[in-house]
Amino acid sequence: MKSDFANNLRFYFITDDQLPGLSVIDQVEIAIKAGATLVQYRNKRFSINDISGVEAIREVCRRHAVPFVINDDVLLAKAVAADGVHLGQTDTPPSVARQVLGPSAIIGVSVSTPAELESTDLTPCNYIGTGPVYATDTKADAKAVIGLSGLRAVVEKAPVPVVAIGGVNEKNVADCMAQGAAGGAVISCITRAEAPEQAAVEFARASGTKPREFLSAWQDEFSLIDSLLSFFPVNESAIRVPPGDDAALFNPIDQPVVTTDTQRELVHFRMSWQSMAELGQKAVEITFSDLAASYAQPQALFVNLGIPRYMAENSVLELYEGIRKGLDRHAACLGGGNISAAPELTIDLFAVGSGRPDIFPLRKNARPGDGVYVTGPLGLARAGLRCLEAGDERFPDLIDYFRHPKARFDAAAVLAEHGVSCVMDISDGLAGDAAHIAKASGLTIAFEPGEIPIASQLSQFCDKYEFPVQAFMFAGGEDYELLFTCPPEVFREIKRQLPIAFSVGKCLNLQQAYLIGLPAGAISYRHGNT
Repeated sequence: MKSDFANNLRFYFITDDQLPGLSVIDQVEIAIKAGATLVQYRNKRFSINDISGVEAIREVCRRHAVPFVINDDVLLAKAVAADGVHLGQTDTPPSVARQVLGPSAIIGVSVSTPAELESTDLTPCNYIGTGPVYATDTKADAKAVIGLSGLRAVVEKAPVPVVAIGGVNEKNVADCMAQGAAGGAVISCITRAEAPEQAAVEFARASGTKPREFLSAWQDEFSLIDSLLSFFPVNESAIRVPPGDDAALFNPIDQPVVTTDTQRELVHFRMSWQSMAELGQKAVEITFSDLAASYAQPQALFVNLGIPRYMAENSVLELYEGIRKGLDRHAACLGGGNISAAPELTIDLFAVGSGRPDIFPLRKNARPGDGVYVTGPLGLARAGLRCLEAGDERFPDLIDYFRHPKARFDAAAVLAEHGVSCVMDISDGLAGDAAHIAKASGLTIAFEPGEIPIASQLSQFCDKYEFPVQAFMFAGGEDYELLFTCPPEVFREIKRQLPIAFSVGKCLNLQQAYLIGLPAGAISYRHGNT
């Protein structure tokens, strides 16, 4: 997928490994404070003794949501969980780097001339570094200066954003951007300036970025817990003893329904994909989605949080602000939780709901002759994820579906009113979740792909990237619509209240397969295999 990566290239800072007076971590902190938009670790004399320093840089970058890439060394990038790698013409091929680092990694490659551009496989790449535009003393093996005209020649033919490299400084970066470069990559104009902090600020201003507040990592678990609890008012209608004691004491619940979910950084999300508040609110919605599929009203949520040591306390508070908004939306409360240190951000959630006394839907309740239906569009969230992985911002509706799912309590109320007894939420894709119903009910689901409506932006997305749209919708992932079965005459009544609901197939007596009529290439979504 081609990448819209331009905003990350405005102030591209490269570390200086030949500078005795200013440590590499100090260089990075100066650049990030000034407004650097990407940091590249470059050290031609790297040894295993340097790895702790590389990890420290990674943590500073993550704390401030600044992408961090490694120069040349794909295995080092993999070892320290960097965001990606920048490669020269004689380094590891970009296709191999993509295979090793995965679909979300940032892959950059150096290209000096249109001829090199033509001979380089840019399909796996997010951006190109082009130069040297001006003479530079920082890189001993630099190629011949290409000048602004050479930069322009590459930009005009490049299918991905270009960052200008070599001799770029605060006085000429605007000239490079006027030729179409997304920004400039800098080393010595900052690291070897008499006043590096001021030089970094001046380059940020010239490249169109702004200084940022420098954040410290969280320190004290107990003070952090006190700060988090201040977000949540006591809801005495649900809980007699609120968070703060060893356990919560609930008011009586006649039909208690309990569900769990988990969110893992680098598996379910990357913090660069959404704000911490959006991540918190999404975690609430996807956990409560199972309650919606069970016809249960949310009462309380428990959150166990694993926080990386590098994360800023402000980021944790922002996460919980999103959790509070999600709880408020459903008139639920925080029941409690736990905080501990962890290598990556982990959010384990436990939700308690109040079920209906008259009906509890089950996967095993589908019957031959029932139709199979869905309450809303499919495939949009997965397409949004693909856009975020590629940095493609041209499909905002798809990205919004991924960032802001909604638990379908509105639809659940309609289904319950009509006595629908087979319901589940779609989190792993229509193909995978329909298989759960077919197996539990001992029948075959025959799909009718041609009857499924296709959202216009999803159609445009699949056309652009040459994905078969029906297979993409069946694979789905994180749709969080409700999948249900019922007699066709009941669905006709439901559709009057849920006009966007639609048929996807019908239930038959068990045949040789649980699912038939699947589009070619339709496989279930799996977290971590996007």
